[in-house]
Amino acid sequence: MLTNQSSSSVLTLWISLVGVGIGLVVGFLAGIQPVYLGLAVGAILVVFLFFARFEQVVLALLILRTALDPFSAHQIPAAFAIGVDVLTLLYVAVMLLTGRTVHTDRFWWFFAGWVMLQGLWVILLPLGGLGFDASFLPDSIREWVRIFSWLMVYLLVMQLKDRLHPEKIISGLFLALIIPLTVAFMQIFMRSVLPPILSINTVEDLVSASRIKGTIGHANGFVTLLLLFIGLTCWKLGQSKQRWLWFILLSLLIFFYVSTKALFGLIMLATFSLVLIIPRLSLISCINAVLFIAVVLGIFASSEFGRERLASLTSTPLLNPDMDISRAILLSQGDGNSFNWRLAHWYLLLNLTQQYPLLGYGLGLSLQAGGGVYLPHNDYIRALTEGGIIGLLTFLVFLIVQGARLVQLIRTTSPSSSQYKLCSILLAIFVSMPVAMITENIWSHTTLFFYWFTLFAIVGWNWNNLPPAKNTPPAKTTVL
Repeated sequence: MLTNQSSSSVLTLWISLVGVGIGLVVGFLAGIQPVYLGLAVGAILVVFLFFARFEQVVLALLILRTALDPFSAHQIPAAFAIGVDVLTLLYVAVMLLTGRTVHTDRFWWFFAGWVMLQGLWVILLPLGGLGFDASFLPDSIREWVRIFSWLMVYLLVMQLKDRLHPEKIISGLFLALIIPLTVAFMQIFMRSVLPPILSINTVEDLVSASRIKGTIGHANGFVTLLLLFIGLTCWKLGQSKQRWLWFILLSLLIFFYVSTKALFGLIMLATFSLVLIIPRLSLISCINAVLFIAVVLGIFASSEFGRERLASLTSTPLLNPDMDISRAILLSQGDGNSFNWRLAHWYLLLNLTQQYPLLGYGLGLSLQAGGGVYLPHNDYIRALTEGGIIGLLTFLVFLIVQGARLVQLIRTTSPSSSQYKLCSILLAIFVSMPVAMITENIWSHTTLFFYWFTLFAIVGWNWNNLPPAKNTPPAKTTVL
């Protein structure tokens, strides 16, 4: 354990060294390209604010994430993720060097080990141990960095422990809804005002024009993010004295949820509702759940596109006993049925995995394995294609451990506590994910998991020993 004097001396030394390094970099960039100099100065300012106003900057970063996807063409979300990674590692290094606390938990260490294990597929790719060669290495590295960023978000949020109360952090996360919901409202308005026929040339354009996505890259990604915040709103609805405000927000979120026209979203919402009512099963709760799902289905079916989506199920092996899987695959190229297309794509990928059954084609390379047009639309087949049988098993273990962690927290917290209720909400959301993974690329929903692991870190704290929503100085012992 470092003393205060020695800790300050070490910190001063490191600040001096960093200052010298910054001076050299600034002089170098000024001579090469002034734009780079501006970016470097901006980065230095962010780092300064990060240490000077740690809690506020972390909350700002968490809130900002939902506004970045429209700039994906300029790699802004990727740059943001890398920036968060660097800031987190820098903060942890400084905390260790100055003898301060670095908060982790057992799940974080499991998460870190799992992420490192995924890195083996990145290493094996250029060595020729997988289905693809080293030319696909950049794509594989990009996927690993995406997963690694979730680990860093978890670690960064853990450092707010003993500084901010969980309820204050979660309340702040609702600010992340402002921009996506505003954009979603504009999309609905423009869709209803402008004649869609002017811009519709293909079936894909028709589908795109009839769905909203907010600031998220795809309507399917938007619907999973909305489900997460629907769960948080339900939690706040049970905690707040001004329930009518949260009821208005819940109604608004459900309206946008249905407007995404995501059929799998209805399954997720039904699963979420079912898991919530099972522990307190009663006639009233069952009636409320049925009415809720009926209202959502009614709103979904109120539009022509929604009715067509529901009617399309009658032309699939799910609801048509006269149609087997083989016929559905044959018809998938011409009937425009997305479920039958999924069956054909799964059949193709499952045949491909037989060539490299043990380790697959490489991390993040299921898109390329399937022809470079569509993702698998099934996260279990994706895991099998990318990582083989071993990769699929590691993916399943990762899911199981998350579920077990939530169940363990529910068993060890008081049923009357807000932490217990949040754990129940997160468990209901979590159970809906593996169900949706059967027909959707949930694993590719980066924004969803950014906030999921933020909440997963918070819910594991001991809420009984935390300060009442005010800042406290970190301890002077090193814990890692």
